[in-house]
Amino acid sequence: MRRPLIAGNWKMNLDLARGRDLVAGVRAGLGSADVGTQVEVAVCPPTIYLFPIAEALQGSLIRLGAQDLYYEASGAYTGEVSATMVAETGAKYTIIGHSERRHTIGHLEDDRMLNLKLKAAHQAGLAPILCVGETIDERRAEQTLDVLTFQLTAALVGYGVTSPDDLVLAYEPVWAIGTGEVATPEQAQEAHAHLRNRLRELAGPIADEVRILYGGSVKPDNTAAIMKQPDVDGGLIGGASLKPDSFVRIITATLATLG
Repeated sequence: MRRPLIAGNWKMNLDLARGRDLVAGVRAGLGSADVGTQVEVAVCPPTIYLFPIAEALQGSLIRLGAQDLYYEASGAYTGEVSATMVAETGAKYTIIGHSERRHTIGHLEDDRMLNLKLKAAHQAGLAPILCVGETIDERRAEQTLDVLTFQLTAALVGYGVTSPDDLVLAYEPVWAIGTGEVATPEQAQEAHAHLRNRLRELAGPIADEVRILYGGSVKPDNTAAIMKQPDVDGGLIGGASLKPDSFVRIITATLATLG
């Protein structure tokens, strides 16, 4: 059985004091050890806060993740952060290919760049959370599954997935990111099942152990319906991860689906 992962992507939000307060609130809200053992939890703060948030997480089961990294090990890349630098903070995860980096702020990061980032993360001992998803125009044109096939296949060129720790996938329909729109549970399941089938073709039976998260306006009140889908293994949470109460409610709602 795949253990669900709920990862909070803070994006460019919160100052350091509020980030520490958020971590403290989540820790207090979770309380029960069952939550940390049955549902894995991670937070992904802005890069500049990775070290202090790592300190705030000490003694808890909550994992640390980065929101991005650069694929080169070192060099004249002003403003970038390497995978090794991220790993030195104590992070376990890094998000790669978030839709905002593919389509807006990331200068149109292409699939080749994401493939290089994936390899750099793995070499540094990080578990990449690879984001894939279609735009609203692609969905309306009934191209969703083709887009997912291409993005996953291109990202994994020359990348071996031999362990469930080598890869986490996140299906995030671009039209549902920060819009309040959300894929129906059936739409999410269709996309997740397609990704798992394609990963099985690329990597073999290990695909059945790889977690596929849903990301796209997940809230406490829609969590259960989404997480009950057989190929949905958790969530990549944006806005709802910025308040301890809503984030904890998403985690506990996910836990309740395991019963």
